[in-house]
Amino acid sequence: MKYQIEENCLTIFLPKELDHHQTEEIRREADRQIERNHVKYVIFDFGETSFMDSSGIGVMMGRYRKLSLTGGEVWAANLNERMKKILKMSGAAKIIRIYEEERR
Repeated sequence: MKYQIEENCLTIFLPKELDHHQTEEIRREADRQIERNHVKYVIFDFGETSFMDSSGIGVMMGRYRKLSLTGGEVWAANLNERMKKILKMSGAAKIIRIYEEERR
């Protein structure tokens, strides 16, 4: 996984398949970065992701719970239609902001 910090924002570039094998590393590293860099915003970048199971939703919800205590936010970006549907069906889209670029 690749992590990028800009000011108080952490971007996590997710792998092709987001399942329980990857989520523990993401959880550990994201929490470390959040605390070390006083992160207020986390962006999960789904640009390369084509599969996500419930553990992927869990890692997003956990970061949401952590950040919401201090007024922070969690965003999902570069979602394909399948990933959008998963977030909406799980209810996660009600609290995790979905970034969509305007198309011209």
